[in-house]
Amino acid sequence: FYMSRIGIRMLIGQYLALREEKEEGYVGLVSQFTSPAEVAKAAIEDAEFMCTRQHGDAPIVTLHGRLDLNFQYVPTHLHYILLELLKNSMRATVEFHGVDDMPPIRVVIADGESNEDIVIKVSDEGGGIPRSHAPRIWSYLFTTADPSVQQGAIGGGEADFDTGSPPPWLGYRLPIPRAFPRYLGGDPGFV
Repeated sequence: FYMSRIGIRMLIGQYLALREEKEEGYVGLVSQFTSPAEVAKAAIEDAEFMCTRQHGDAPIVTLHGRLDLNFQYVPTHLHYILLELLKNSMRATVEFHGVDDMPPIRVVIADGESNEDIVIKVSDEGGGIPRSHAPRIWSYLFTTADPSVQQGAIGGGEADFDTGSPPPWLGYRLPIPRAFPRYLGGDPGFV
């Protein structure tokens, strides 16, 4: 279902973008010079805002590797993928270490021979996911968030009248960001 939805959205978005005034360096939705480092910086800023709003602080995120790299891709998709991964890393790091002693999260950008393969690795010290959870991390609505937090966010008691937004880690955490690169021939992994 989601792969079909991504395909339909890409086709419609591409059609509409091609009919609008041409943006420099773009062919429709596709940027001919997508900079993973620039997209990562924007995603880091957004994730830091969400983490700080939720936990009071956010871990530092450092960029490493091929920061000068450019390739053809849909920047909005890359931003969404990195944002979801960074939100996950930040939550895990804050919950594992607390806000007083958080190690940095590393984002490493690498490329293969002739710029054929691009690898973006998000690495944290958030304690990892138990092996028993590994088969379910790609399942929709699976989260490692504390069940009491989930219950309060989903509804129950006074939370039904809460006007705040739901915690940013509830939802389609990893499966949707996995679908975007798969749709375009990529192969996301989790180690």
